[in-house]
Formats: sequence, structure tokens, C-alpha cells
Amino acid sequence: MVATQKLQNEEEVLNPYQIVQEQIETAAAILGLDRDIVEILKRPKRVLTVSIPVKMDDGSTRVFEGYRSQHSDAIGPTKGGIRFHPGVTIDEVRALSMWMSFKCGVVSLPYGGGKGGIIVDPHTLSKGELERLSRGFMEAIADIVGPDKDIPAPDVYTTPQIMSWMMDTYSRMKGYNNPGVITGKPLIVGGSKGRNEATARGCAYVIAEAMKDLGKELKGATVAIQGFGNAGRIAADLLSQEGCKIVAVSDSKGAIYNPAGLDLATVEELKDNSSILDYDSKYHLQNPEEILELDVDILVPAALENVITRKNADKVKAAIVAEAANGPTTPDADKILFEKGIIVIPDILANAGGVTVSYFEWVQNLMNYYWSEDEVNSKLKDVITQAYWAVRSLANEHNVDFRTGAYMISMKRIAEAIKTRGWV
Repeated sequence: MVATQKLQNEEEVLNPYQIVQEQIETAAAILGLDRDIVEILKRPKRVLTVSIPVKMDDGSTRVFEGYRSQHSDAIGPTKGGIRFHPGVTIDEVRALSMWMSFKCGVVSLPYGGGKGGIIVDPHTLSKGELERLSRGFMEAIADIVGPDKDIPAPDVYTTPQIMSWMMDTYSRMKGYNNPGVITGKPLIVGGSKGRNEATARGCAYVIAEAMKDLGKELKGATVAIQGFGNAGRIAADLLSQEGCKIVAVSDSKGAIYNPAGLDLATVEELKDNSSILDYDSKYHLQNPEEILELDVDILVPAALENVITRKNADKVKAAIVAEAANGPTTPDADKILFEKGIIVIPDILANAGGVTVSYFEWVQNLMNYYWSEDEVNSKLKDVITQAYWAVRSLANEHNVDFRTGAYMISMKRIAEAIKTRGWV
């Protein structure tokens, strides 16, 4: 009893950095990787901590803390988003940069992983304060980023406009227009068509492949989406267009559930103008966390980390869990879901559509030639579906879960690059 309680307590305090290190160890053991390579993979190459003084509208100066982590540049420049969130921690940023390395690897992009974050609630800032913070952060990290070094992108609570300010600041510092320094920009300053929907579209593509894998029809499948931000909302739209029935959604304020299907247009209108909890009260879930335990075909966690844990994994009933969010499932929960026969499409595959189209944007910036949206979406579908079946094949071959299979594919690529470069 004491041992069981100890394990449960350990899971409760396990942070994202510890989780990704455990995932690396699991995949490395199956691959039989050299210990020297494992030690390189288990920590970022570089982590920068910065202080950003910002002149506030009231004339005072407030100092914000931010981070930029660069995990591995063995294959190419590092790549990853910047989040503005009050809960940002240095360990979270480290872990997310590592997940980005494996995300890039599973879809065979010539990148390593990077990630950035600022401890701030951007909703409390005016537009002017937000711009000064964004430009100040780019000034602080400019020495370690660039089109051939590290290419940031949007993440939680950051937008194309914020990316535009950062790109403009970097260009001014360099003395020439440099759109390739950052992706997720508005179209007019070098953004890519299809980028805004890319994360959700990639997730929808792999869900379709997983349903084929199970011999099930996508049309009529029931879907619960935890997190109704950009990725969750667009995933709901795309899956609905394919004939899926969206039966539950949640956001930071609460959750709604109608087994007969929600009126998605109404939910979106309420999300934009008031709250999803203005939806008919008889469809409210008293405990929003119950959305993870609904009897649905497809569950899409699209919020933050560590929402499926040892405590609730055995209650998950979905046939497919597609991780639109980063790190929503703990290692202990992974084991439980795998034993239950649930397909967990891991974050590094399920939400790799965003970084894939970011790669397309970077390529277009470098050659100054831009593709149509249909061409972008077609290329994305090819990349993401090939990656799904590669992960599925390797996972089945070794009788491991999809996450471990995805890590194995990525780690093999990075390990080969490390050896070829002569680092070990």
C-alpha cells in the first residue's frame, strides 16, 4: 500500500522534463542506443533565460522572465513555438523543446527542437504592451535565433501578429528583411497558406488513418474535444466536415456534452461572443474533467499537459486518443491505455501538422516562391499519413505503443546524425 501511494505521489509531482526523459529511456532501451547518445538526447544543448523590461501604459516598468531552449541541432536548425502563459516554467520549456526534436524527426523534417516561453498572462496587457513585450523578447534572444540557427513560431496565446512584430524586430536588427527567422506569420509578410489550420488538419489526417486502421468509418464517429482553442476548434470543424458527430467540447470555463451531437455553429458563436457555458444548461458537465471519460470513438485532448494520468486512464473509453495538445498523457497513463487496446496517437505525430507547414513556410521564405493552399494541404497529407503508417509498423513490430514507436523513429534519425558528425 505504501509503495503504491509512493508511485501515485511521484506521478503527481512528475514534471514535463522528467516525463520526456523517461520516454527517451524507454525508446532507447528498445533500440539499444549507445549510452553516450542517450545522455546527449536527455538534455537540451542550450537554454537561455532572459529578463525583458517593458514600459507599461501607466509609465511604470515591469520586468518579465522568458526562456528559449534549443534541444538538438544534429540534423538541422532548431524549430519550435513561443508561448505566453502565466504557468510557463523552465522545465516545461526544456521538455517542449525536446518533444519538438522528436516531432520533427517522426515526420522527417531537417530540424531539431526548440521552444520558448514568457511568464505572462497576455490577456492582462494592452496591445501596445504586448507589442513591446514581443519585440523585447526577440531582442533578448536574437543572438541565438535565425533562419539557419533556430526558427520560432506561435504557440499558446501567441499569434501571427506577435510573430510579425518579432520578425520585424529581427529584420531591423540585421538591417534587411528576414522573413525566414520565424514562421506562423501573416500572409502579407511571408506566411504560408494553410498554416493556421495545419495543426488541426494534421490531427484530422492521422485520425482518419487510425480509423482505417481499426476498420471503422469516420462518418458517424463520435468525438469529444478537450480544449476549444485554435487546434481544438479547427479539429472539430474538420472532423465535422468528414461526417463525425462532435458530442462534447470544453474550455477553461467548463464543458458541454450532448450524446446526440452538439450544434457546432452555436458553440462557436458562443465561444466568440460569451461562453460555451451559455449553451443549454442541461448539457453542462458538472465536472469538466469527465469529458476525458465519455463513451466516444475519438477523444482529442487539445489543452495543456498531464490531463490523462494514472488516476483517470482506466476510465477512458475512446477507441482513439489523438493528442492535439503537447504532453497530455503521463507515462503511467500510457501503459494503462496501451493495455486497454486504445490507440494513442502521440502528440509528436498527432500535432505535427503545425511544424510541417511551418517547415513549408520556411522553405517558401528561403526561395521566395509561394504555394497554393491546396498544394500545402496535399503535401501535408502526404507527410503526415506516411508518418502514421511508419509509426504503426514499427510499434506493431516491437509490440509497443505508438508513442514509443514514434520516439524510436525519431531517435534513430538523430542518433545516426550524431554518429555521422562524430559527436560520440
